[in-house]
Amino acid sequence: MARRTKEDALATRHQLLDAAERVFSEKGVSRTSLHDIAQAAGVSRGAIYWHFKNKADLFNAMLERITLPMEEALHQIGHDAAQDPLDELRRAILEALRKIASDERTRRVFEVATLKVEYVDELLAVKARHLQAHVDGEREIRRSLLEAASRRAVQLPIPPSAASQGLHAMVVGLIQSWLMAPEAFDLVDTADRGIGVYLAGLGLALEPGCPRGVSTGT
Repeated sequence: MARRTKEDALATRHQLLDAAERVFSEKGVSRTSLHDIAQAAGVSRGAIYWHFKNKADLFNAMLERITLPMEEALHQIGHDAAQDPLDELRRAILEALRKIASDERTRRVFEVATLKVEYVDELLAVKARHLQAHVDGEREIRRSLLEAASRRAVQLPIPPSAASQGLHAMVVGLIQSWLMAPEAFDLVDTADRGIGVYLAGLGLALEPGCPRGVSTGT
């Protein structure tokens, strides 16, 4: 019985997160109430407070359900001495972009998080979560760039922090631009080409034999 209760609670949690994705996408985050989400999920408002402290907590849980696997993938790179850290970094970024471009749920959540959230008082915790993800992602990029530079006996032409910030900003900017007009360009192919040019500008050429990313056809 206890196991069934736990399974039911988990199912309700996912039901709420699914509803939040839909309602946030339709109405925007600041204009969505917890009552709206409970109604869309077909549960009582009390069920929301059983699982989440407030709207920011629910929003961050919705976001993490999609982005956590991507963030964890980025954290895993650079730990295998047999792998080129530059190629690992590039492949991790492209895989994340490929999922955004090809998976409807991932695209919807990124669209909400990028284009439909306002950092008003009740969502300051969301801003904090975004900032932490930004800092963590940039740190992993910087570590990979420094390791790649060391292996290639190359001195970066700009400070490592500036190099990682630039690459991170390029990727984030491409995601935002693509979400506003997916038909305008192929996200993965454009990012792949852009990353290659950016790294070459830092004096960090990809090692011979590294295959280019595969176009999603979007």
